[in-house]
Amino acid sequence: MPKLPNMSQMMGMAQSMAKRMEEEMDALQVEGQAGGGMVTVSMDGHKRLKSLRISPEAVDPADVEMLQDLVLAAVNDARARVEEKLKEKMGGLAGMPGGFPFGAL
Repeated sequence: MPKLPNMSQMMGMAQSMAKRMEEEMDALQVEGQAGGGMVTVSMDGHKRLKSLRISPEAVDPADVEMLQDLVLAAVNDARARVEEKLKEKMGGLAGMPGGFPFGAL
C-alpha cells in the first residue's frame, strides 16, 4: 500500500498550492468591453478594476443612464472573463472533485 503524506507534508503542499494560485491571480489581466468598445475596463485575477476607458462618443450629458449601463456591462464582462480564465488555469489545481470553488473568491 502506498505511503500517505503526513500532516506537515500536506500543509506544505497546501501552502505551495495557495502561493501558486495567488501568483496566477496577481498575474492575470483581462479586459471587458461594452458598446462595441466604447467602454473598456481592465481587471486583475482578484477581480479588482485596474483601469477604465470611456470613449468621448459614449458621453452624452442628456443620457447619463446609457453610460452607467455601459460601465456596468463592461465590468460584468471583465468579471466573467476573470472567472473563466481562473477556471481554465486552476480548475483542477486543488485536486478536489469539480476543481477549486471559484465562486468563493
